[in-house]
Amino acid sequence: MSSNPVTVTVAYHVVPGREADFHSWGWAMLAASAQQPGFLGGGVLVDREAEWHVVYRFASEGTARAWESSPIRNQWHDRATAFARQTERRSVRGSKMWFDSQTTTPKPPVPPAKWKLWFVNMSAVFPPVLLFNLIVLPYLGGLNPLIRTLLLCLCVTALVTWILMPRLQRFLRKWLYPPLQALRGRHKRRTA
Repeated sequence: MSSNPVTVTVAYHVVPGREADFHSWGWAMLAASAQQPGFLGGGVLVDREAEWHVVYRFASEGTARAWESSPIRNQWHDRATAFARQTERRSVRGSKMWFDSQTTTPKPPVPPAKWKLWFVNMSAVFPPVLLFNLIVLPYLGGLNPLIRTLLLCLCVTALVTWILMPRLQRFLRKWLYPPLQALRGRHKRRTA
C-alpha cells in the first residue's frame, strides 16, 4: 500500500422507493472497481440527511483518477441516473481527515417545518379546549370570567404538556423528522 492512499466519498440523492436499486448498484459498481489496479476497498452507506454514499479507496491519487475517468466507471455512473443524482464528491489523502474530531462534528437534526409544528400543536390543544368548553364550563357559568379562563388554561396546558404532546410527537416522529429514520434502520445494509 502507498503511504498516501486516497479515499473518495461520492454522495447521492436517491429517488424515494429506489433505495434497494441504489444499494445493489453501489455494491456492483464497487465489485467492478475492485478489478482496477490499486483498489483497497469500499462500501455503501447512508448518513443523517438520508443521502447515500459510495466510498472507495485507492492506493494513490493516480489510481483513483484512473478509475474515475475509465469508460467502465462512466458506464456505471450512467446506470445510476435512473434512480440517483450525484450531489457531492470528496477526496481525502491518507486517513488523518477521517479521524480528526474537528471535521466529524455531527450536525444537529433539522427542525420540522413551522406548519408541521402548528398542525401538531393544534391537534394537541383543540380537543381538550373543546371538551372543557362542552363539559366543564356549563358548571362554572357563575364564576368570574378571569377565573374560568385561568382554570381552562391550567387544565389544558397541563394535559397538553404532560399527556398529549409527548404521545403526538412519538406518534408523528417519522413525519416530523424523516431524515432521522434513515439512521434508525429503515435502510438495511446487505452484504456484497
